[in-house]
Amino acid sequence: MAELKTRPGDASVESFVASIADERRRQDSRALLELMSEVTGESPRMWGENIVGFGSYHYRYESGREGDWFLAGFSPRKQNLTLYLMSGFDGYDELLARLGKHKTGKACLYLKGLEDVDRDVLRELVRRSVENPMGAAR
Repeated sequence: MAELKTRPGDASVESFVASIADERRRQDSRALLELMSEVTGESPRMWGENIVGFGSYHYRYESGREGDWFLAGFSPRKQNLTLYLMSGFDGYDELLARLGKHKTGKACLYLKGLEDVDRDVLRELVRRSVENPMGAAR
């Protein structure tokens, strides 16, 4: 079975955030550090070269695949802020309708910037995902 390439490391989260060239993206990243630290109760840690993760949990699928992953995280990509909410978005239609401008993937929430979303709704999405990282459907 293939090993995950993205693993927790010892690189400095603050140095990573300080190195973000775009000022708005850097400010948004600092705001996400605060929000996710508060919601998860965990300190941020670099996972791979460009993902900031908070906490961890162990997963095991019926297929036998298992591993450890962060509870919530984000990456300040060039096109979007990518937030990783491991529960996925099933059952979150009402919250997503109130969130503001966004796109979703299976467990990724894509935002152009935090100014486009309701931060209280975002906080609630993160909170619910952290409470049930494997999601209702898994």
